[in-house]
Amino acid sequence: MNLGAYIQVPFCQTKCTYCNFHTGVVARDRYRPYADAVCTEISELASSADLSALRGGTMDTVYFGGGTPSLLEPATLAIILDSLHANFGLASHPAHESAAELEITLEADPETITLEKAHAWRASGFNRISLGVQSFDDRELQAAGRMHRRADIFAAAKVLREAGFRNISMDLIAGLAHQTRESWDESVAHILDIRPEHISIYMLEIDEGSHLGSESLAGGSRYSAKAIPSDDAMAEFYDAACMRLAAAGYEHYEISNWGLPGFRSRHNLKYWRRDPYIGFGAGAHSFDGARRWSNVHDSAKYVASIEQGISPRERIEPVTTQEALEEELFLGLRQLEGIDVAHIERKYGANLHERIAPLLRDGFVELDGTQLRLAPDRLTVSNEVFVELLGEGVERA
Repeated sequence: MNLGAYIQVPFCQTKCTYCNFHTGVVARDRYRPYADAVCTEISELASSADLSALRGGTMDTVYFGGGTPSLLEPATLAIILDSLHANFGLASHPAHESAAELEITLEADPETITLEKAHAWRASGFNRISLGVQSFDDRELQAAGRMHRRADIFAAAKVLREAGFRNISMDLIAGLAHQTRESWDESVAHILDIRPEHISIYMLEIDEGSHLGSESLAGGSRYSAKAIPSDDAMAEFYDAACMRLAAAGYEHYEISNWGLPGFRSRHNLKYWRRDPYIGFGAGAHSFDGARRWSNVHDSAKYVASIEQGISPRERIEPVTTQEALEEELFLGLRQLEGIDVAHIERKYGANLHERIAPLLRDGFVELDGTQLRLAPDRLTVSNEVFVELLGEGVERA
């Protein structure tokens, strides 16, 4: 069994207008106590009877997400990695280039990257950087509350290459305020000029959890809410990017993700394939195959809990057979290769044909033998497909 580890670093330099994550801007002197708490949680969980189902597993992916993990000092990040290695054992020592099976990712913002830090990251074992780009248009970046500008992205990519990183991921957001088809095409062109090994493209989410989303839903104009492109424009941007990335040799393997051959995100694939993973830090989630649990979101409360010897877990829930079935369906269909309907029906004793029939008829999904996948031209309405497929629950025999 292969395990993944996720380290949540909930600190940022500023709060982006579109962000609906539990992150915050705090004094830098809170970084190290937080990292120490994460190391304590790692050592305590490693010896916990709770993880008996995962004993003997090999931890072959580690992902530092946030927030902005690159704000932490390289030495602090290395301490957390060393704690993982000491308590769980990684696939092989991360400092060695021969550890091809081990994927260790660090999320970073362009303006936080220096050559000194990049070399230190490499020395401690990081071999993949996920760079938060969002856009190459300075007006869009400024409106979104981002700290970096276009020039910072190119400079960061150059530094990472000089430091020896050969696995870089970059992301773009379709639908940022002030975005036009012209500015979107320029952003896609720039990212293809850099040619990172992996690209993620997300469509802007409008919900009450972000400043921009709540303002837009209220009909207000703050945060450039009136300048958000229409849903149709966002879908057009996404579809245009799909074609250009395919032409450039990128494999579209998940709704929001593309990789050059051999460079899919192995850690994120664990989520979509329902493989076990353990999350550490404030707001981190875990899954052992039978249960899901999460930690408290407030970083100060998380640190206080650890220091007082209190479990930081906020919720522990067993995954029912019905929930597992539904997860297999919508997580599986997020992957472009789709799901094996016959296998899932046998595994769960489910009858999917009545649910699938209208989606097939209306061209939302395609069925090749027993392999079901989203139709290529319906990826932008995937959530609607999932709602229709799951409805009030999938019928089981």
